[in-house]
Amino acid sequence: MTGFTPVHFYDDPIEAIFDEPPAKEKSPPCPNGFFWNGQIFRVIESLSEWADFKRRGKMARNMQPEHAAVASSRGSLNVGRFYFRVKVDSNQIFDIYYDRAIKNVDDRKGQWLLYRELE
Repeated sequence: MTGFTPVHFYDDPIEAIFDEPPAKEKSPPCPNGFFWNGQIFRVIESLSEWADFKRRGKMARNMQPEHAAVASSRGSLNVGRFYFRVKVDSNQIFDIYYDRAIKNVDDRKGQWLLYRELE
């Protein structure tokens, strides 16, 4: 994941585009594209992928230490982020991620975000 320098930080919601729906919605693969800021960006290359299962906020305090150690390596219900560094059809490079956290009781799905642009 080295060799790139962040040029813009966004953390903006995006709509992921999949040519075929992912088999596991809460553990998705790299999307085929995304819709952001009124524009569609098609992924032409997935450069890298990684996961972060760190518990944040109140979720960091609601688990026994021995269980938290296991969860930090594979995730737990509604905890974790799946990151993708992608090159898109405009030749820009972005880090995007899927956050598994439930945002509210009416929307139990996670959310996709555009984290940053790199060069």
